[in-house]
Amino acid sequence: MDQGKRKLLKQAAGIGVCAALGFKAPYVFAKKTYTVRVLGTHVTLQPALKEQAQKDLGINLEFEPRGSAAVLQKAAMAPESFDLYEQWSNSINVLWYSGSIQPIEKKRLTYWDEINALTKTGRIQPSAGIGAGDAPYKLLHVQEDLTLSDAQSDFISYLPYVHNVDSFGYNTQVIKPGVPYETESWGWLLEQQYRGKVAVVNAPTIGLFDLALAAQAQGLMRFSNIGNITNSELDQLFKILSEFKQQGHFSGFWTSVPESVDFMKSNRVVIESMFSPAVSALNGQNVPVIYAAPKEGYRGWHGVMCLSSATQGSVKDAAYDYMNWWLSGWPGAFIARQGYYISNPQRAKNFLSKAEWDYWYEGLPAAHNLTGTDGKLSVKKAEVRTGGSYLKRFSNVAVWNTVMPSYDYSLQKWYEFIS
Repeated sequence: MDQGKRKLLKQAAGIGVCAALGFKAPYVFAKKTYTVRVLGTHVTLQPALKEQAQKDLGINLEFEPRGSAAVLQKAAMAPESFDLYEQWSNSINVLWYSGSIQPIEKKRLTYWDEINALTKTGRIQPSAGIGAGDAPYKLLHVQEDLTLSDAQSDFISYLPYVHNVDSFGYNTQVIKPGVPYETESWGWLLEQQYRGKVAVVNAPTIGLFDLALAAQAQGLMRFSNIGNITNSELDQLFKILSEFKQQGHFSGFWTSVPESVDFMKSNRVVIESMFSPAVSALNGQNVPVIYAAPKEGYRGWHGVMCLSSATQGSVKDAAYDYMNWWLSGWPGAFIARQGYYISNPQRAKNFLSKAEWDYWYEGLPAAHNLTGTDGKLSVKKAEVRTGGSYLKRFSNVAVWNTVMPSYDYSLQKWYEFIS
């Protein structure tokens, strides 16, 4: 595996030399339309994005959206089955050390210099906390010994692009609105009064932290380091959670954004782990859901776009084009309308109205009604985004989605729990 990665580094370096000499990639002149296969989740593998990218780039895209766990499993076991992988930074260690992804050359990334400090240093601003666990900057750069770290190098393990902070959503027809950062709490997921109406995302590197934060907020246990939970702490946590499950506390465990929308819309739940597009979709369907700003801090995630170790030649060139397209402005504006951020937001700003930018990024009241990516009303005039501005939200990250040293044991405990 190490020899394979060294070969990939040499190949990437060779490409860099060609670029420096002014040679152009062969696909520029080729008449053939190349197909790039993208494996990921429903978060970014959306039809509108696919259509726009194909139109702008002149390539074919095959999207394969799956649930988080299924995506990671397939990518780790079958790198030949995809060209690009889109998920979250907590998957990087698994993919890198399984040999499923290859280094990405920074020189081939058109907008690398525009990417902000969050990914490069771990802090969106100097006063911000970094957050426990796998802060993405720790996994970004590929070193000569083929490890990943924050030390600058010419190669990276992933393209930093979409990111956000996650929490939980709750139905205000049932639950009285709380005060962001003051009364809203992860502990609400384990409140007895919501028994039978609670759902959690079925992803062991995500849902686990939602429930760990909830248990700690309720005072049921304390973690020495919530970003690196020990086996004994996992035993204690899942003993607590199993008791809740036996009491019928959890209504279900969702695996995709559409499923989480259905859970809330059908009144199956009144509170659940949620991703921002689900909240936007529900509000567009007149389901009054608030996305909480927990006083304990958010669970942060950073989208990663990775290049399969099996992808080469002209398809690899097309894959680089697609990576660059994601940071070109239009895609960043599109995903802003469902509550997500892009790693070079100033370019996306050119494709957003002032009212959209002020609401989604600056945390200001909406100057007028705003629509989501589906064209439906998602924000009413004068509403303020829960959690406030981009800087405010990313200055309050409690823990990042993380693959811990206890990952294998946590998987065992998680699947015992949900089954």
